[in-house]
Amino acid sequence: MKIGVYPGSFDPFTVGHLDVLKNAAPLFDKLYVAVLYNVSKSASFSVADRVTMIENVIRAEGLDNVVSGTFDGLLVEYARSIGARYIIRGLRATSDFEYEFQIDAINRHLNDGIQTVYFMANPAHSFLSSSNVKEIGSYGGDLHGLVPEYNLNFIRERLARQ
Repeated sequence: MKIGVYPGSFDPFTVGHLDVLKNAAPLFDKLYVAVLYNVSKSASFSVADRVTMIENVIRAEGLDNVVSGTFDGLLVEYARSIGARYIIRGLRATSDFEYEFQIDAINRHLNDGIQTVYFMANPAHSFLSSSNVKEIGSYGGDLHGLVPEYNLNFIRERLARQ
C-alpha cells in the first residue's frame, strides 16, 4: 500500500495547499494531511481548528483516500508510525526549494526509506502563503480565491477577532 503524508502548519489551509493535495491524492492509496503541533510557534488557529478546516476540504472535495491528523516531534517518526514512505511538499519558488532541499537531506539522514515528492505550485498560487492570508484577513481584506470557499467564513471571522 502506498502511503504518503502531507505535513504542514496549515495556519490556515489555503487554495495553494488544496492544489497540492488534489494533485497528490490520486498517487496514493492513503494520504495523511498532518498538522504539526508546535508549542514554540504562536498560531492564529488552534490545531483542532486546522484539522476541522482540512476535514471540510476532504469532505467537500470527495477525497476518500485522504485523512487528517496531527503530530508533534520528528516528521520521519510520524511517517514511520503511520507506515508512510513518502512526504508531500509544495514548491512555490526557488527559495522554497533551497529550504526543502535541506529538510529532505535531514529526513534522509534520519530515515533513508522515506522519499520526498514535490509538487510545483500552480502559477496562480505562487504568491500565496498562510501569512499573506492572515495579514489580509486581519485587516478585513477579501479572502475569496485565497482559501477554499467552504472555510472562507470561518477563517474570515476568526481573523477579524484577532
